[in-house]
Amino acid sequence: MTARVQFDAEGFFAALDGVRIARGANWKQVASGAQISQSTLTRLAQGKRPDVDSLAALLTWADLDANAFVRPGGQLEQESEPLAMISTYLRADQSLSAEAAEAIDRVVKATYEALRHN
Repeated sequence: MTARVQFDAEGFFAALDGVRIARGANWKQVASGAQISQSTLTRLAQGKRPDVDSLAALLTWADLDANAFVRPGGQLEQESEPLAMISTYLRADQSLSAEAAEAIDRVVKATYEALRHN
């Protein structure tokens, strides 16, 4: 018997929100751009899973990979350290100066350190 696979709806919504912020869009613009209803976004914000057509539309709009949100047995398969990935992505963001990327990186790392479970 294979392990049960789960969709990480909260992780998907967080990633979608990150794309929205990076693009300077509001939620109404996301719904319009993805050609979905605003109520779908409201349900996602409440932790509910999207229907398959809305998921496909949002993945396409945000240029996200669905596999990043599929968890075998509900577990996150971590390929790299999250802080390292965040730092790498911040430094690769062409819309940020090197100083801005470094400032955000320091805030993220300090927050992570303060809130992580020891």
